[in-house]
Amino acid sequence: MDEAFMTLVPPHRTYINHLIEKGVIDLYLVTMETQRTWITFSATDKAEVERYLSKSPLFKYWSYEIDELFVFDGQNYRLPVVQLN
Repeated sequence: MDEAFMTLVPPHRTYINHLIEKGVIDLYLVTMETQRTWITFSATDKAEVERYLSKSPLFKYWSYEIDELFVFDGQNYRLPVVQLN
């Protein structure tokens, strides 16, 4: 990560935050060890995901794969547990 890359991180984060707030991105994760990123999009097809990715200031630094998810589940996507008073 050189200085040119680091200057693009703040505008990239602004773009990602915008997509999260719009409900386009569900999850955004980056590892410290490998600097690998996982992004879960709500999109109609792979082309739409690619359009979103291409608008990131960091796009030219990426190599990526787009996979369509079959199952997406977790604690945050379930109904809350009912607690009787």
